Amino acid sequence: MGAGVGAGGAEPARVDFRCDDPEVDPYRLLTATVVPRPIAWVGTVGADGAGNLAPHSFYSVACAKPPIVSFTSVGHKDTLRNVRATGEFVVNLATADLVRAVNDTSAPFDPEVDEAGATGLTLVPSTTVSVPRVARSPVALECTLHSLHELGDSVLVLGDVRLVSVHASALVDGHPSMAALRPLSRLGSDEWGWPPEVFHLSRPRSAEDTGTHAPRPTAPASARPDEEDGS
Repeated sequence: MGAGVGAGGAEPARVDFRCDDPEVDPYRLLTATVVPRPIAWVGTVGADGAGNLAPHSFYSVACAKPPIVSFTSVGHKDTLRNVRATGEFVVNLATADLVRAVNDTSAPFDPEVDEAGATGLTLVPSTTVSVPRVARSPVALECTLHSLHELGDSVLVLGDVRLVSVHASALVDGHPSMAALRPLSRLGSDEWGWPPEVFHLSRPRSAEDTGTHAPRPTAPASARPDEEDGS
């Protein structure tokens, strides 16, 4: 019996939204149901040297080997213009401690305004690209442009990951710790997600191995910040 199926196997009532119906807004439906979504806090530099920092929540890993990440620019934003011009960008991890700054950098600043400077963030030089990274973000993915793909009103950006920079304090036995990273997620409308509850669940190694594993609790993430300074 599937989740939510009623007694006797009857499916609960549903409401269907046709995406070709002019009264339906697929964007609002997708952002409320494709959840939670990781946030790419993308730093770029324009051809004129002006910096830009903006969150993008259409973000994922596109390829494991070679390592390629993807994010989507909904509309032709400053981030996309800069990536086209320089072929470089940095994805900074959006964390609970930085939630106010992440949100503030989504504001419609003028193209010549550096969001990092306007919101009081400290930037430091990257190792392999000319785009700086956010000092307080525990993870930075330094990327060069792989390709751009026009999709309706959006552009899919694929980036070759040249280097992954992680705060030493966020590593446990050489591996990034979820409790230390404390990533944010985007949900629908103005809703966000705090760092998730984490549990361990071993993957079945064969068909005969199914049904033999159960979730195991792990150490809870550190407390949510009551007040973030956004710096």
